[in-house]
Amino acid sequence: MKVDPDDLAAAMEKDPAIIDENDAIKYHTGLQAVSMYRESHELWIKGEKEKAREINHRAHQLTGCDIHPGATIGKRFFVDHATGVVIGETTIIGDDVSIYQGVTLGGVSTNKGKRHPTLGNHIVVGCNASVLGNITIGDNVRIGAGSVVLHDVPDDCTVIGVPGRIVKHRGVKVQHELSHNDLPDPEEDEISLLKKEIAELKRELAELKSKQ
Repeated sequence: MKVDPDDLAAAMEKDPAIIDENDAIKYHTGLQAVSMYRESHELWIKGEKEKAREINHRAHQLTGCDIHPGATIGKRFFVDHATGVVIGETTIIGDDVSIYQGVTLGGVSTNKGKRHPTLGNHIVVGCNASVLGNITIGDNVRIGAGSVVLHDVPDDCTVIGVPGRIVKHRGVKVQHELSHNDLPDPEEDEISLLKKEIAELKRELAELKSKQ
């Protein structure tokens, strides 16, 4: 199995559990999945699709990650814990993209044309997130764990929730560097809002009682 040096460097940088390069090459399922994808993709674009699919099938069995050989993926692609990752045939991914376990970059139709997402550069997709359909995700985007993204996302955004919604955008202050597990909690925000509304209702009720 040939390992791309840029993919290896990305894995070494982004996964602190890796012991050394030999450990990464032999045991890191994400790096193995990406390396086997690159081999299958070269065959796919040469028209050797049967051989490409054989490698894709072996990669799925070995790593639990299913990257279609027809997908187009840029430099320094990092997959952490490859289990459950699915990347569809017409997906396009830019450079310096990281995805975590259970991520789906999938389609929402059965047409033969472009039906999977296009991701820009410097993107993090958190575990078990789904990005579905022929949509475009801009550069420097963070997609929170478990989110379902169905519409285009512009550059420099944070997206969370089901369906996914933008909670941070260009020009809005971010207090610290964002990791895939370090995202705003919309449920906590809703609970805080409800608490404020309840407190206000109690105050109004107390005022009414005092006037009786």
